[in-house]
Amino acid sequence: MSATDGGYPAPAGEGRSELRDRGSLFLAVVSPCADEDEAKRMLAAVAARHPEATHHCWAYRLGDPPRERSADAGEPGGTAGAPILQALRSAGLSDAFAVVTRWFGGVKLGKGGLVRAYGGAARDAVAATPVLRRVPVDELEVELPFARLGAVKRLLRPPEVELLAESYGETVRLRLRVQRPRVAALRATFAELGAREIAGED
Repeated sequence: MSATDGGYPAPAGEGRSELRDRGSLFLAVVSPCADEDEAKRMLAAVAARHPEATHHCWAYRLGDPPRERSADAGEPGGTAGAPILQALRSAGLSDAFAVVTRWFGGVKLGKGGLVRAYGGAARDAVAATPVLRRVPVDELEVELPFARLGAVKRLLRPPEVELLAESYGETVRLRLRVQRPRVAALRATFAELGAREIAGED
């Protein structure tokens, strides 16, 4: 699901799973995440909660189209961050942060074993994550004659079309938050009503 069909799946809450493989314990957590700074804070919180763990490997997908990043956090290259990221991709999740914490059990798993363990733990956590549909939004600012104010305000239908601010001078200016699938139709209606969209003006 993407912005073109009205939204994309995002975590509505936290999903967790545990996986054990030859003595190693893998704890996976998938959480809602708004931006890179929040991802850093969540990673720091996990590391502080489990200071005795061997690794905290992670991945995130943010926005639509998604910005992606992952880290192996000391595991051999490509064995941890990439399979965690793939678990998010396979579910189509965005605005999501996943971290898999490992406690080493004394037996090396090899690269293939690490990929299976990190990927499996992440997939199970994704499967346990409650999901909502997030619709991307745009902000529009329009200028219109007073005579058209009532007609434009009748177009307000939260959460699809929300009024953020209004100001009055010789004309009326409205700043709106609009769910992206509604933007094209709304612009056409504005044109019919004689409202002018303001772009890049102070």
